[in-house]
Amino acid sequence: MPFSLRREEFSQLPGWAADSPAAAFVAFCRSARYALEVTPYKTGSLGLSAVEFEPVYQAALEVESRQSGCLPDQEVRAFFEDWFQPLEILTDEASGHVTGYYEPEIEIRIEPDSVFRYPFLRKPAALSKVPDPENPPTGIPWGYAFMLESDGGVRPCPDRREIESGAFDGQGLEIAWAASRVDVFFAHVQGCARLKCRGQPTRRITYDGKSGHPFTGIGRLLVERGEISRDAISMASIRHWLGQHPESADGLMWQNRSFIFFREADVTDERLGPVAAAKVPLEPGRSLAVDRHIHSFGTPIFVSAPDLEDFDLPLSFSRLMIAQDTGTAIVGAARGDLFAGCGPQAGDKAGSINTEARFFVLAPKESDCARRAH
Repeated sequence: MPFSLRREEFSQLPGWAADSPAAAFVAFCRSARYALEVTPYKTGSLGLSAVEFEPVYQAALEVESRQSGCLPDQEVRAFFEDWFQPLEILTDEASGHVTGYYEPEIEIRIEPDSVFRYPFLRKPAALSKVPDPENPPTGIPWGYAFMLESDGGVRPCPDRREIESGAFDGQGLEIAWAASRVDVFFAHVQGCARLKCRGQPTRRITYDGKSGHPFTGIGRLLVERGEISRDAISMASIRHWLGQHPESADGLMWQNRSFIFFREADVTDERLGPVAAAKVPLEPGRSLAVDRHIHSFGTPIFVSAPDLEDFDLPLSFSRLMIAQDTGTAIVGAARGDLFAGCGPQAGDKAGSINTEARFFVLAPKESDCARRAH
């Protein structure tokens, strides 16, 4: 979808002065440290490059090193105002759109039984990335990011229905078992989960690959079939429908042929989310999943959603977010997924987010992107 960028002033950003962006600065510094000390982030089609971010990243880490404790909100705002130019993303649509996601907590067992019988799976050894999804090898559909290698050839990975019917049984891929296939399905949608087992420390699973089949949002299918109204669709309403229609639940979930494979990870900080696509832990309420083909990870993006209540205050949602994740369903320049945090309360927040929003990219003042904007 085509888009353009319009220069704005910070004073014109709705809610900028009322935001408390100290946590966003902490998240920004995490990305800065990764980009400078490990590897630079790839440049999205918007054109914000690692080279243009480098002096800003260095300045942020210098400020952080001089500060004991959290930087005051006023100083955080001053830092971003000194280094960045706000650019509103304009598309052919009336506005952008935000949804929410979170890290679920799911009760599991290490061994299956008659109740806990729905597994989370590791990535199969034969699963590999397609080198160029736009020019895939023979036998792999266009756009597929993953494939199976076998006997010197390649083939598509089985889809959700085939996998849940036993396509990888006997390969020892099971990490743990849950009591609900719906819980497993929503962990796939979120791309992560915390696993809780009696007498065991909490473990975490995070995304490690997928079947390659296209993602299909089952909420859209329920709306198209007249099962749930468009205004009422949410994570909570989808869960309720699945619970009320157990005879149809598997068939509906199988319509989303995309299947997620996980890897295990430690929970080193209970407050933070998993290490996501930008290779840093997600900051609750401040990390944003974006279309990685357009946006560069580490980019600050101010999101204003008048019809959404802020996570912490009785105000409209207007927050500085940091692009640190992506998702199959996040497509377009003015499209984002707000990371709400971990656990049931975060799930309640995330599940109700589905609304219009304005997106303001903060581009380094000396970047080509800032200079080109009208």
